[in-house]
Amino acid sequence: MSAPRLRVGVVGAGWAGCAAAVTLARAGVEVILFEASRTLGGRARGVEVRGLALDNGQHILLGAYAETLRIVRQVGVDPDAALLRLPVQMRYPPGDAGMDFVAPRLPAPLHLAFALLRAKGLARADKLALARFNSAGRWMGWALDVDCTVAELLQRFDQTERLTTLMWRPLCIAALNTPPERASANVFLAVLRDSLGASRRAASDMLLPRVAMGALFPEPAGAWLTREGHAVRPGVKVAAIARNGDGWLLATSSGDERVDAVVLATPAATTATLLSPFFECAALAAQLAGFTHEPIATCYLQYAPGTRLDLPFCALLDDPEAGRWGQFVFDRAQLDPGQDGVFAVVVSAAAEAAALPREVLASAIAAQLAHDFGRPELGTPVWTQLITEKRATFTCAPGLVRPGNATPLPRVMLAGDYTASDYPATLETAVRSGQGAATAILAYGALPREKRSLSHGDGAAAAGAVQ
Repeated sequence: MSAPRLRVGVVGAGWAGCAAAVTLARAGVEVILFEASRTLGGRARGVEVRGLALDNGQHILLGAYAETLRIVRQVGVDPDAALLRLPVQMRYPPGDAGMDFVAPRLPAPLHLAFALLRAKGLARADKLALARFNSAGRWMGWALDVDCTVAELLQRFDQTERLTTLMWRPLCIAALNTPPERASANVFLAVLRDSLGASRRAASDMLLPRVAMGALFPEPAGAWLTREGHAVRPGVKVAAIARNGDGWLLATSSGDERVDAVVLATPAATTATLLSPFFECAALAAQLAGFTHEPIATCYLQYAPGTRLDLPFCALLDDPEAGRWGQFVFDRAQLDPGQDGVFAVVVSAAAEAAALPREVLASAIAAQLAHDFGRPELGTPVWTQLITEKRATFTCAPGLVRPGNATPLPRVMLAGDYTASDYPATLETAVRSGQGAATAILAYGALPREKRSLSHGDGAAAAGAVQ
């Protein structure tokens, strides 16, 4: 007689939770995926605005996001069709006081060398500083023995003020959602290692979603799980977890559910609340509750049909003191022809911007576009929609200690972009974390029952056993 199938409850259907659920299901585990909201995707989901399928925030993925691209394929999405692939670039509006840096499609690292040689808007000193930084990063393995801020890192390697303003600062804010003065140099270096410093040129490519973020992975993942016979329960909140023999009882808004193992793929603060009743989780719950967060604001602007930019996206020179908040602008029609005349402007690390009245911020962004592109009509959009994700990512500070997948509780794992990784809070981090949580549960499930008890006899030891 065959043993009963392992039954796992995955709490939270963001990218981490969906990745955990798909990984478990593909391994033959019975999965129940719970999501408190009616929409799958968490902090990277689709939203409907005036009849348009938009996102709660505009995203850029990297070619280095290998696990994200792989799991997207596993649920039936073709990344080549769903994503616009562009060579790594930092391009400002033509005639602006910015720069024009775009890599040709040559093997790495030649693509960056040619991009640097052909870059416009950078003086000789700026180009030498960039080349020096890239060489130093490779020499030291893209990591520091002792972490510091990105600002200190750039100063240490004599990066010019102009290069810092036009390239390093916007890259840091876009990748880490934390200003260079407060951002971790080691996490920033890890992003550069797997993009600019990668041995494959394709890893440095920038990938722009042609579909809403929900349609890129979470929604197809939910549909795939349902087709495979697993339960997907949107609109069902898990309020508490409790021990139930060798397993766990989930108290949900639709009734109790018994499972053998649990993946907590909820935000850090929510996870802290779920773990706080367990004395052995006191330190972990306090750690999770102690995370601080940074907002991201995305302003959508609708213009007359046929309004276009020359490029799919451009960098913008922000200057909050001058009322310039936008950091990148995207021409959505070049991603989805059905969004004719729609632009998306992103403001990362947006605490100061988010404090402004919505109409004031949107008006300032429109005025910024009109000025930077020399096109007065961009100052008067037909309508605007501002979406602010107040807790978009954790503050990626130097030396921040992030928890692993395991908890002191047997068969209860964490998943989320806040878990231990050398990456910041990205989609790739979330996917890897979900896969890691699933792998840990599968490894546990493969042990004989007597060894399972020994493995989790000491909560503190169990917490460090699986990372």
